[in-house]
Amino acid sequence: MKSGRSDVLSVEQRSRCMAANRGQNTTPEVLLRKACWAEGIRYRLGAKLPGRPDFTMPKYLVAVFVDGCFWHGCPIHYQEPATRGEFWAVKVNRNCSRDLVVNQQLRTMGWTVVRIWEHTVRRDLNSAVLDIRRHCGLSACATSQPAKPDGASRNKSKLSVTTNEEPTQ
Repeated sequence: MKSGRSDVLSVEQRSRCMAANRGQNTTPEVLLRKACWAEGIRYRLGAKLPGRPDFTMPKYLVAVFVDGCFWHGCPIHYQEPATRGEFWAVKVNRNCSRDLVVNQQLRTMGWTVVRIWEHTVRRDLNSAVLDIRRHCGLSACATSQPAKPDGASRNKSKLSVTTNEEPTQ
């Protein structure tokens, strides 16, 4: 309990916990990539572009970022932690500012930036895939199978994405 914090972990323990947070291949990112691949949207990983997009479609100059609700300050789900609120506010604000700079850099280079919240991937994977399809200039895929009702299938290797509807503007 150093420096008046109410954290139950030591500085070293907290550091290890925070270091364990993955920056790539997160569950929402992998779910979205698999759904895109199942829909015939081919992508590349590891592009050396500003901000290191989670995946890109170089053919269409589209860069996709899957933003975590906590790390990127989701207006719906972000909750300031109970401890070290000022530290976290500065960190999240810095992340949001960096996102804006990266968006501008990529646009200047001719790329379209697609940012998708992790909660969108978890709750409405279909709309996330449709959003990517639209930004790539692709129409809705006619070969899609209807999605199963929530909880009907937990098998992540057999994703089905419904894209029968035309996107609304």
